[in-house]
Amino acid sequence: MASAKKMLLVVLFSIARLAGFGQTDPIERVWYNEEKTAKIRVYKTESGKFCGKIIWLKVPEKDGHPKVDQHNPDKAKHNDPILGLLILKGFTRKDEKTYEGGTIYDPKNGKTYSCTVTHKGDKLDVRGYIGFSFIGRTTVWTMAEE
Repeated sequence: MASAKKMLLVVLFSIARLAGFGQTDPIERVWYNEEKTAKIRVYKTESGKFCGKIIWLKVPEKDGHPKVDQHNPDKAKHNDPILGLLILKGFTRKDEKTYEGGTIYDPKNGKTYSCTVTHKGDKLDVRGYIGFSFIGRTTVWTMAEE
């Protein structure tokens, strides 16, 4: 009888451990940008870094054609569509709420900034900066439906 209880405990412990592997990080969701003109899906890559790409645009076309990355400093990318564009790259989780070490690309001006992301429940504080984080700008993204 004692070995049956031990076996049951081992099985329950194993199930609990496996359930933990399937959990996603709290920022792995779809978020509206501050203006609510785009939705960005944040996800974790196989390397363990967090990235985000544009999956929806309120106005996906300009002059009857898909919006493109016309301000990208790399002229070869000027015809790349904005929809599907990777704008967050390379973040690692610093602590329970903070993600750092990544960059954010702004397709409105073609510039890439160092960035930190702070998770605040149904909001993300996304701070882009050059050089020092205190010299930058924070936008607030809100959780969106899938």
